[in-house]
Amino acid sequence: MTKAKATLNETIQSVRVDLGPRSYDIHIGEQLLESAGEILSPILARKKVVVVTDENVAREQLPRLATGLENSDIEFETVILPAGEATKNFAQLEFLTRRLIELGVERSDTIIAFGGGVIGDLTGFAASVLRRGCGFTQIPTTLLAQVDSSVGGKTAINVPEGKNLIGAFHQPAIVIADISALDTLPAREMRAGYAEIAKCGAINDEPFFAWLEANVDAIMAGDSAARIYAIGKSCDAKAAIVAADEREAGERALLNLGHTFGHAFEAVYGYSAALLHGEAVALGTALAFDYSARAGLAGAAEAERVKAHLRAASLPADISDLPDGPELDAGALAALMMQDKKVTGGKLTLILADAVGAARIVNDADLADIETFLKEKVALARRS
Repeated sequence: MTKAKATLNETIQSVRVDLGPRSYDIHIGEQLLESAGEILSPILARKKVVVVTDENVAREQLPRLATGLENSDIEFETVILPAGEATKNFAQLEFLTRRLIELGVERSDTIIAFGGGVIGDLTGFAASVLRRGCGFTQIPTTLLAQVDSSVGGKTAINVPEGKNLIGAFHQPAIVIADISALDTLPAREMRAGYAEIAKCGAINDEPFFAWLEANVDAIMAGDSAARIYAIGKSCDAKAAIVAADEREAGERALLNLGHTFGHAFEAVYGYSAALLHGEAVALGTALAFDYSARAGLAGAAEAERVKAHLRAASLPADISDLPDGPELDAGALAALMMQDKKVTGGKLTLILADAVGAARIVNDADLADIETFLKEKVALARRS
């Protein structure tokens, strides 16, 4: 389903997301920001774009993108938003859409989401509703966004009741993932993004998971070939699932391994920098494997393997690994899980696993048993 499979010897990857007339390419490589104008020009209705970014990315990376656009004579305006998960809210959505109107954005124009997952999600959602749907592109600058949130067309904002509950499916016209942008990324952000890569192997690719076990240090240390390969493999896996199930009616739910547990912890921490999304996904993935073992699906050794790898990447693998924060209540966590977008008819769908590389969708998960499981985990964490 993809135009090119990821191979370790390639320095530039192009992965195709096959969605018929809405298909698009993901370009992965080094120094792509300086070539952004050349890459974007074929898809632009006119050589004028709006770049939406955050304060951190504007400081670190915007000059490079500006050069790339100017080299192709593309005019651009910039909207700079606050950095952080708290930006994904109604107030910022209103500000952004009204600012885009002020800048004269037309339906056929392209809005560039230049940043991490927050900017991609918010900008994509704004593009989906502005003038009933404007074009947009994703230029992700974090590892998490390059391997996950920039691909697949999910856009959203958060509300107090839950994460990403207000949003739309709106596919980008192209994705440009410049791994050079990762050089300025804090180590903690790199680790958080890596959680989504490990998740991809855990879902349906045990050989890739094994490769990650052998190469996690190289990825974290900045090995370009290892990073391009890992990002390419992750995008390739996601592209195949999205092409088969764009709107998450079935198989695409597998991509949410770890997210139902993880989102609950994110909500408890107030979507703050105290617990990054990728850290929550790592914990959620570990809990999903632990619960799978409890339910008699995966063996205990499989769960331990996943947790050992997450810890090797300095990611949380148990509740005791969480930073200091609010008092955890298992009942409240279970209630937050029931706000998950995969709840159907009041019943929770949970992604569990039979083994590393063999995730499964479990409909009508036993919420009472999940709450008991969480109570046991919280109690163990308090004693540790």
